[in-house]
Amino acid sequence: MESLIIPITDPVAKDAGRFGPKGANLATLTQAGLPTPGGFCVDAAAYRYQIRALGLEESARGAFSTDSSPQARRYALNMKLGLMDKPIAPEIEVQLLAAWRHLAATSGTPIVVRSSALVEDRYGSSFAGQFESFLDLDNETDFLIAVRSCWAALWMTRALRYMATHDIDPAETAMGLIIQPLVKARAAGGALSQTAGGDMLINATPGLGAAIAQGEVTPDRYVLDRNAVLKETVAAPTQYHALSCAHRPALAPRMRKAPDPCLTPVQAVELGQLVRRIEDLMGMAVEIEWAMDDAGFRMLQSRPLHLEPEHEYVADDVWLRQPHLRGQPAGAGWTSGLACVINCECELSRVAPGAILVTKMAGPALSQILPRVSGVVAELGGSTSHLASLARERGIPMVLGAHDATQRIPEGSMVSVDGVSGMVRWMPADLNSLTMMRMT
Repeated sequence: MESLIIPITDPVAKDAGRFGPKGANLATLTQAGLPTPGGFCVDAAAYRYQIRALGLEESARGAFSTDSSPQARRYALNMKLGLMDKPIAPEIEVQLLAAWRHLAATSGTPIVVRSSALVEDRYGSSFAGQFESFLDLDNETDFLIAVRSCWAALWMTRALRYMATHDIDPAETAMGLIIQPLVKARAAGGALSQTAGGDMLINATPGLGAAIAQGEVTPDRYVLDRNAVLKETVAAPTQYHALSCAHRPALAPRMRKAPDPCLTPVQAVELGQLVRRIEDLMGMAVEIEWAMDDAGFRMLQSRPLHLEPEHEYVADDVWLRQPHLRGQPAGAGWTSGLACVINCECELSRVAPGAILVTKMAGPALSQILPRVSGVVAELGGSTSHLASLARERGIPMVLGAHDATQRIPEGSMVSVDGVSGMVRWMPADLNSLTMMRMT
């Protein structure tokens, strides 16, 4: 069998049709001399080979081709269970283990397995947070489970919903993989090479960056101009680590005082220069994920950045007199609507079409609600979280890191959300009817 696992330094690895845009983009950065963790790209042909070896072609075709929704769900479940529970074809497993053993021997660190689907990291369909990554793998058994789990993630419910909104048939695509050494990060986060206001933005948090991506913390925020000159540093006053359900008093969110900013001014400028280099290399505005270990910065991901034109909005006197919160903008537009305040995902059925969702943690699982809402306000998260990326794709105004929003914004109040400035304002219920009349 031909080799389906290619070093990221091999020019072949830049083929997005074989290794997915995520893997191909990372190979492009690596081969241009930008700092990355290195590693291997796994051809999507390995996924297809596994599908054939398990006899799952019929289930793959049936998941979207049948008119019966229960039958479609059974086909999708067959795909998930088959890929998760059945062993990897020996011809593929031997290549995977060779890559694992090489990285384990040469890096001396645990290993990471990341999805690189052929449909993700494209302009307008980033699939941010819809697939899987597995960190800190230190044995072959866990490594092979992670590989199977990343393949199966193509058939997870949230990924299928996202594909349906983009008219993508999962049977017509495939899953590539990235296998890398773990970056022992002192700090990590994301960055936008451009914002609606024309600046550059960096988010950072201590340790691994998964908490930023999942919207579980309010990160530090660094604003730089287009020449990577630092303009503003906003250290998160408090780092929150939230759980998914607020209806369990024994599992209440934990809170701790944040340390000093994660990056020094010199480091922020250095990272800004790297981001600008990536933008120039890719020939477009980009959104990146990064980590910093004792050796310096490592670029983990680069994808096209969906930018909406800045919408000029000037609040009238009525709005300017109302209470407000400021947070981190996702970077898209302005809107207003009635607040629906929820504390966890189990309350999402209460969210009415056109509402402003006010919640604690805006994780990628909330992507299912984005088509229904006019805007989102969240107590946690930052401008580079996965849900912020999905909101930018849809042009939905969103403000994250708006502390105490669920306590201060009343249910049913009229709320305005400025996704460019990061300002949220709300009106008492007795002013709602007046405001609604003025808006019609």
